[in-house]
Parts: sequence; structure tokens; C-alpha cells
Amino acid sequence: MHDLLAAIDQGTTGTRCILFDLQGNALASAYREHRQIFPQPGWVEHDPLEIWARAGEVIALAVRAAPRGRIAAVGVTNQRETTVAWDARSGRPLYNAIVWQDTRTEPDCRALIEAGWEADVRARTGLPISTYFSATKMRWLLANVPNARGLAAQGHLRLGTIDSWLIWNLTGAASGGVFVTDPTNASRTMLCNLVALAWDQDLLERFAIPSSTLADVLPSAAAVPYGHTLTNGPFGSSIPVCGDLGDQQAALVGQACFAPGDAKNTYGTGSFLLQHVGPTPARSASGLLGTAAYQFGDGRAYALEGSVAITGAAIQWLRDNLGLISSAAETEIIAQQVADAGGVFFVPAFSGLFAPYWDMSARGAILGLTRYATKAHLVRATLEAICFQSREVLDAMVADSGQRVKALKVDGGATGNNFLMQLQADILGVPVVRPVVRETTSLGAAYAAGLASAAFSSTDELRRIWKPDRTFEPVWGDDRRQTALAGWKRAVHRTRGWV
Repeated sequence: MHDLLAAIDQGTTGTRCILFDLQGNALASAYREHRQIFPQPGWVEHDPLEIWARAGEVIALAVRAAPRGRIAAVGVTNQRETTVAWDARSGRPLYNAIVWQDTRTEPDCRALIEAGWEADVRARTGLPISTYFSATKMRWLLANVPNARGLAAQGHLRLGTIDSWLIWNLTGAASGGVFVTDPTNASRTMLCNLVALAWDQDLLERFAIPSSTLADVLPSAAAVPYGHTLTNGPFGSSIPVCGDLGDQQAALVGQACFAPGDAKNTYGTGSFLLQHVGPTPARSASGLLGTAAYQFGDGRAYALEGSVAITGAAIQWLRDNLGLISSAAETEIIAQQVADAGGVFFVPAFSGLFAPYWDMSARGAILGLTRYATKAHLVRATLEAICFQSREVLDAMVADSGQRVKALKVDGGATGNNFLMQLQADILGVPVVRPVVRETTSLGAAYAAGLASAAFSSTDELRRIWKPDRTFEPVWGDDRRQTALAGWKRAVHRTRGWV
């Protein structure tokens, strides 16, 4: 009989449940995708009921596949910023979830910037005004969804990120679910005071978002559980739900980045590079985000983050929209058919550019095409784009924190591509370290639940559990690296201000 920790990892394209033992080994897992809904150009939505249904399916499948044992605690991790509005009485969503990639609130963001809000919002929250974050999504829902304002006035409206939606359903939904979030998710809304790690009342008033619609902000690892799963729910028993982390902070925890200067990059739909900066917030002069890294009990940590909107999604685009590849795994073979990208650069600014540019008006472009260019060149240029975007973020991070990154820990689906990881080391000029357990987002959620339930004694114990699988050392010379980076920057410049 093992003690197990359950992680529910609700991502942009699907939901995963993994059951881990206390050595960080995954013993059972299940995954299901959900639909991507595009009602208009720039709009991206998910069906919250479908997300909850998929979560129930993967939990039940993982529990059935697991060896016999007691599940000691549940941790949740989620795509951040994505926002759901629902009626607390019925548990029914009022509208589809508005996804972090969605750009419908661009006019609202521009108006707020022109009104002179940005400096104050950044000072309070660590974030620039952007369509990326939840506040303007919440404002849109309140303004455009019938009865939303009325429900808010009656105290029945819930506006939450996906972690809040899942925990509410796990712990009882309309029969008495708990409505909570943690500082890592709250700090992505543009409504959370980064120093206090609490809702900023001045910002709530300015954005016209009633405080009654927002979740309680509790520690990421909560010694007093948020609530317990229902015996008639997908787990089939009452288990404390006591871990909650936004996906990128969960990966930071799963990579055992517990010391200032530690950095990780997660390759998913987008790429997210985070560096631990210690117990006080860091302010960026280079287009990065100040964000909460985690709060374990009373102990809090902060991070600098560079978010890249489109990386893995660019591979999906090659597959689904252009039909150039049939699977992501093919890119490793195809890209190695050519010595370089043949002068081709692909800037996948489908949702504008995130860090370090924060340009909502940029759009995607393929540049440098000649008759010489082949499918292999375009595939390789797509992989290079993933690496160049991470390089620009890392450069900004070092400039802000003053701490050189000696090695970059990496995780996420794309890290299985050895060619991509070698390319990343070459373009960065620092070693890239891949861990044994690559599902570090799920692992971080399990770690948070384990710390909360005293399955683990401290973060030092988690640091000892973490193990590297392979280190990719850079082989490019400085000249090649700098020439390639200059070409990339030139390509990015051509995509800016397009809209």
C-alpha cells in the first residue's frame, strides 16, 4: 500500500490526472483533450462544462489504473488567466471560458493605457495592461453577458480562473463547493496587489469588478484544506484538496527551483520562463512580469516571468492548418534534413507578441523565403522560433535580476525532442537540463499538496527527490549564435505594429 498524491493538470489543450508516489514517480495517468472554440478572429474560448467533464474522466481513469494505495491529498494546477463566469446557485456557466490567448479586449486595454492607467497597474500588480490577463476578460463578461451584472448585485455571480472552477466542482459545486484561488493565480488577474498577495480594492473599483464575485485567496499549499472531494465524485472518496498553483509556477515547484536565481522553461502551447527571485517582488525594466512563485503556509516566494504566447501552438499550426506534418514528433526528423533554416525566419505572433515586447498589434509572419526554401526549412525555422523567443526572454531576465542563469531546467511536451533541446542550448549559450520526470507541472501540484498534508517535510526534501535525465551542452560558436539572433530580431521588427 502506497501513499499517493493526485495532481489535476488542466491545460490549454487538455486535462491530465497523474497519481504520484512520495518519490515523485508517476504511477498512473490519463489525459483528454477538449475543443478549441474560435467564434471570431482573435477570440479563443473553451467550454467550462466540457473541461469539468474531461477532468472527471481522467481522474476516474487514473484512479482505476493506480496501484492500491491511499490518496493522501489532491493538488490542482491550471492554465492561468483563462476566466469563467458562473451562477453559484445552479453551477451553470454563463458563457464559455475566455482563454488567456483571447484578444477581444484589445480596444479596452488600449483605452486604459491611453487613460494613463498602466504605470499604476504595473506598480500594484507587476503586470502591464494586456489582453492576456483576467481583469479585462472579467469586465467583458460583466458588460456583455446577459444577467451577469444582475447576478453580481445579488451575490450569486462567480468570476474565477480555471483552478477555482475545478476546486468548486471537486468540493461540491452548487451543493456547497468552496470558492478559492491561490496567490499564483490571483497574481495573473491584474487585480491582485503583488506585495499584499490580496485583491487590490482600488483596482476592483476602477475595473468595476465587485469583490463578492472573486475567490478567497489562500496559500498554494494549505495546511487547512480548501475542502474535500465528494464521495460520489470522480475520486470516489473524501480526499483533502490542499494544493493550488498556476501551471507555470507549478512547473517551477516541480523543477525544485526553490533558491533565488533558479530558472526553468516550460514548453507547451506557449513557453514560460520563470526565475525565482526570493521573498520580495522584483520589478522589471525589460518587459517581464513580476509574479507570485508560491505561498507555502506563511512562506512566500516571487518570480520574474517571461511569457511567449505561441511555441507549441506553432507546431500545431503546421500540422492542423498547413498539413505540413502529421505529428509534432515528425519535426525532429524533418528539421535535421537541412543544415540550417535557409535564411527563413518564422515569427509566430498569432496573438501579438508577449515578453519582452508586449505588442498586441504584432502578427505572425514568415520572412526570408526564396525558391530554395523547402518544408524542412520551414519546420526548422519553427523550432528555431521557439528557441529564439526563449533566448530573448532569458536576456531580459538576466538584465532585470542581475543573476546569470548557469543552466536552464526545461520541461513540457516539446522537451522530448532532442534536436530542439540541443538547438535551445546552442541559441542560449548555456546548458539545458531535462529532468527524469518531464510532467513537472503536474509534479509541482502534487508537491504542493504533499507539503500541505505533511507528506513532505520541506522544500529541501523535494530538492533531493528531483533528478536530471540529460544535459544538452551548447556547441555553436559565439559568432554563429549572434548572427542568428540578429536575423531573428530583424524578422521580429517587421511583424510589429501590423494591426
